[in-house]
Amino acid sequence: MGKVVLVTGAARQLGGRFVRRVQCEPGVDRVVAVDAVAPGHELGDAQFVRADIRQSALARILAEHAVDTVVHLDVSGKALGAGGRTAIKETNVIGTMQLLGACQKSPTVRRLVVKSSTSVYGSASRDPAVFTETTPPKSLPSGGFAKDAVEVEGYVRGFARRRPDVAVCVLRFANILGPRPDSPLADYLSLPVLPTVFGYDPRLQFVHEDDVIDVLGIAASEPRRGTLNSGTFNIAGDGVLLLSQCSRRLGKPTVPVLLPAVTWVGSALRTIGMTDFSPEQIRLLTHGRVVSTVQMRETLGFRPKFTTAETFAEFARSRGPGLLPPETVGRAVDRLAALPLPGGAGPRERGAGAVQTTHGAR
Repeated sequence: MGKVVLVTGAARQLGGRFVRRVQCEPGVDRVVAVDAVAPGHELGDAQFVRADIRQSALARILAEHAVDTVVHLDVSGKALGAGGRTAIKETNVIGTMQLLGACQKSPTVRRLVVKSSTSVYGSASRDPAVFTETTPPKSLPSGGFAKDAVEVEGYVRGFARRRPDVAVCVLRFANILGPRPDSPLADYLSLPVLPTVFGYDPRLQFVHEDDVIDVLGIAASEPRRGTLNSGTFNIAGDGVLLLSQCSRRLGKPTVPVLLPAVTWVGSALRTIGMTDFSPEQIRLLTHGRVVSTVQMRETLGFRPKFTTAETFAEFARSRGPGLLPPETVGRAVDRLAALPLPGGAGPRERGAGAVQTTHGAR
């Protein structure tokens, strides 16, 4: 780990957790936490600097503290506080440009870690079953956070060419969930009833908050023997879940909506402030997205503690029972199976054609 680590996005939940974690690493003398707003959580012994990364103050901060490791976490699909979509885009794109410009001028910076997203692959009907880090998207994202992430990665590649002496690591995270998630998808899954796209049941991947913190620590450190932590890596838990499985495990009914009407439903949900049902999220909930994590394991040397299913289970427990808890549905099916058949026959026997219990099923 570098002697002095600068972390952007410290006011966000993940940023704050990483700031507290990294200052406990051996060899770290000082952690500089940067954000435009004061954090609502503790940062330990880190030095908080209130600065907007869209401004030019970053070069001064890097020079003043002789920063050698920069961890850029202020790339997000959800506003912090009252900011709107314009503010998010400016922070994601212009803020990254300013940060990279400051890093390029700094003679002390030796390592850069950037939080990105698997949304750079887009979601389309002609997508491959599994994306690798080198798979070009069939349809580039046209807007929203996905487009921001594509632009951010483009600027990072340019920086890597201009400063080949800096080790650059880009982490493309799948949807981040856990007990305290902060993302548009988590807001969607927290709705009492889930609107879905009629006729589609997309495959989804998740990564646990704890695994996010762990892999950021690996990326910000010197590479371990037999591994390489420079490059671009997909980060996700093992396995996939269908959206229908997610809804059942949450105990929430779904309302299938015809695809042409989904945009209208999304606009209505955004208007009342329930969730940011953006076009990119609609495409994800239509076609889904699955990425390969071979490079994460074999090159980066990281193995998540949580699978996709375990990550979602943690999220579901944090949300409490939904309108249709699986246990309740299972008992209801068992009671129906025990009812006598029409014509005076006894309860249906187990066997071919019998109603199978779903009690306890997930």
